[in-house]
Amino acid sequence: MGTTGGTQAERAPGERTPGRGAGPADPPALLPGVPRQRPAREAVARAEAAEPQPEREPQPESQLERESQPEPAPGPARPRPWRLLPTPTGTPFTFGYAALLAATSLFAEHADPGLVSELLRGSSTDVVHLAQAPLLVLVASALWIAGGLTSFYAVAFLFVLTALERRVGGLRTAAVFFGGHALATLATEVPVAFSVAAGQLPESSLHRLDYGISFGVMTCTGALAGVLPAWSRWPLLAGVGYLALTDLVAYADPMTDWGHLLSLTLGIAAWPLLRHWRAGRSGPPPLLGDLRHPGLRGVRTH
Repeated sequence: MGTTGGTQAERAPGERTPGRGAGPADPPALLPGVPRQRPAREAVARAEAAEPQPEREPQPESQLERESQPEPAPGPARPRPWRLLPTPTGTPFTFGYAALLAATSLFAEHADPGLVSELLRGSSTDVVHLAQAPLLVLVASALWIAGGLTSFYAVAFLFVLTALERRVGGLRTAAVFFGGHALATLATEVPVAFSVAAGQLPESSLHRLDYGISFGVMTCTGALAGVLPAWSRWPLLAGVGYLALTDLVAYADPMTDWGHLLSLTLGIAAWPLLRHWRAGRSGPPPLLGDLRHPGLRGVRTH
């Protein structure tokens, strides 16, 4: 069977064949091996853009967008009067110690007077007991309140030690209290021993009844003033110092009154150490600035 027109000539790539229609959306064929075919690529992009796109469901707000929103400005601080008193979680040392003192005070008030007198004399930090068992009597003497639960030092104990523990911690508050209690006791009893040995005081002074928490409370009061702002520091020191000097001028118990002034001075001398403790308790400032800034959220520091 013969051909009608001879062999059909080869057509160039991309040339349309007669009789085959090409739609307006058909992109022109790309020439292989020919770089930078911009018209063909632009036609492909227009064809893709003309196709209908499926509707996307609205996406929830991402966590980063939520965190980048500015935080509301904090309102005025509300007064919290309950923080003035000890709590089991906030000030465990003061709370536990106060419960122990309350128990011994109630025992001293309601127990047999002879038994109470014997226990108080065994807990006395007089010269004889300090020479025999110094650590035992220094601890035992701080388990009683001279004057009971309604005395000035019992009330001061609650407020002063609570405020100090909230600022420097329980262990450091205990160190200040018992350190002042021990040093002031030794500083007042050792001169009594020398005075008796020199014949200036009678031998009965070696058995002078001495117990209570007043030395520790005064030391903590002086220490607390060092971590308070200036507007409350100096009125506190002025008021407590006036009371101590008034008692000393009255000359009712000069050894104890001198011990109160010495205890207050020991607390003031501890200011540099307390401020160092408080700075360590607060922690160093962040190296990367305020991590609460929106731009720094999620940044980890090592």
